[in-house]
Amino acid sequence: MGFKSDLLVCASLECDSVEEIRDSMELAKKEGADIVELCIASLSNFSHIQNLFQSRILPSIVSLTSRPISPSGTFGRKCDESGLQIIKWAMEFGVEFIEIGREEYTRELMDELKNKTSRTQIIVSSYVTSDLCTTERLSDIITDMQSTGADVLKLIIDLHSIADVAPIFHMLTHCQVPLIARTMGESGLISQLLGPKYGAFLVFGTLGDKNVAGLPSLASIKHVYKLENMNVDTKIFGVVSNPVSHSKGPLLHNSAFRHTGYNGIYVPLLVDDLQEFFSVYSSSDFAGFSVGIPHKEAAVRCCDEVHPLALAIGAVNTIVRRPVDGKLIGYNTDCEASITAIEDALRKESVKSKQGSYISPLAGKLFILVGAGGAGRAIAFGARSRGARVVVFNRNFERAKALALAVSGEAVPYESLNDFRPEKGMILANASAVGMEPDIDQTPISKVALKSYELVFDAVYTPRNTRLLQEAAKAGATVVSGVEMFIRQALGQFKLFTNGLAPEEFMSKIVLEQF
Repeated sequence: MGFKSDLLVCASLECDSVEEIRDSMELAKKEGADIVELCIASLSNFSHIQNLFQSRILPSIVSLTSRPISPSGTFGRKCDESGLQIIKWAMEFGVEFIEIGREEYTRELMDELKNKTSRTQIIVSSYVTSDLCTTERLSDIITDMQSTGADVLKLIIDLHSIADVAPIFHMLTHCQVPLIARTMGESGLISQLLGPKYGAFLVFGTLGDKNVAGLPSLASIKHVYKLENMNVDTKIFGVVSNPVSHSKGPLLHNSAFRHTGYNGIYVPLLVDDLQEFFSVYSSSDFAGFSVGIPHKEAAVRCCDEVHPLALAIGAVNTIVRRPVDGKLIGYNTDCEASITAIEDALRKESVKSKQGSYISPLAGKLFILVGAGGAGRAIAFGARSRGARVVVFNRNFERAKALALAVSGEAVPYESLNDFRPEKGMILANASAVGMEPDIDQTPISKVALKSYELVFDAVYTPRNTRLLQEAAKAGATVVSGVEMFIRQALGQFKLFTNGLAPEEFMSKIVLEQF
């Protein structure tokens, strides 16, 4: 059974029965998998397994190793008589790969398997804990595994942080034997998404809506990232955030890269320690970053140079690595994106009431801001630049006071938000994470209090129509979704990433269709 391309996209099938494996294999084929991993250790019994091998509809890896429940859990099962019989059947029916654990390996077993006349290739796998995930230790492990005479090596790696993925990329580049690397944990997602750039010939994806930490879905591999197009020259961009799974950036930027013919990929980057991340991923391959929660303020200190607006705001949401010297340059595209979205909505209402004006419709308005983080700082500086009177609410009152002082505004304790109604026709901007997926039932302010606002803006864009916006609309306010800010700041970022290319109409269409 042949393969469609050089890069193999694999779905791992851990099922209780052969019948369930058959159904999953059909789904995997429908979703674009090139190969499936049959996790035999998960089966409750081995009846009909020969028929499964004979009638398989996709190339397969027959794996006898079991997954550890936790880093301290057991890994692998001994290749007993039943396991050996399964291997023999797999080879008899020409299954493309069989996998045995390093712990299960014996020279006698390998000699017996190698002596069989079969096209089946042998994978030897090993489980690696996070404390062993260094270039030196992985190199030692791989050298030991190569001594087995395996056709393919496989590492199942338990990660501590995203920095642990860098040695894996090094191994993929330099290993003399085909190497498969599967990571455990959300931090390892880029091992699959970026692996092909560094020489990975196989990546794993999940079926349907099944969520496995650290693995992309088959659908996203095929339709969002299109990993088959990646090569050694592909430039890497991504959103640095925690959490990061909610980000819609990959949907937008990857489509725009392909539309403009730019050889780039945009991926989620789950980062805890920002300084460590930039220290580890310092090559020119990592060309640019969007910066999300909670890193926008810390990003200022990580940059070699910062644009004056971003420096004044004290928050960076975009970082570009300058090609000539590798320095990190920080920008802020949130400020104009949020304020112009609010201004355009107000101007639209002014046109309806025939009250056009050349000055900003925010001038003189009382602008109520919830949240004093990176996004909040950008919005506050933007509102002040348009002549608005800024009042800041934040759970940490000291942060609220610091931001209010920076924009010549006022800070009020968060607990007073619902009762703060000094005048009608105010503007409300939520720059906190309240209401963001998965906590979509939350809102920062009561329905009654919303009656005092002319316009309500929510920087949250997942979901698009937050509870805050729904209740504000019912209260009669003009509402502006965070999607408006998202598309505008993304356009600014894309221009910086690609040095001028920005298909505005195309990117706007993607947002309308996908968000």
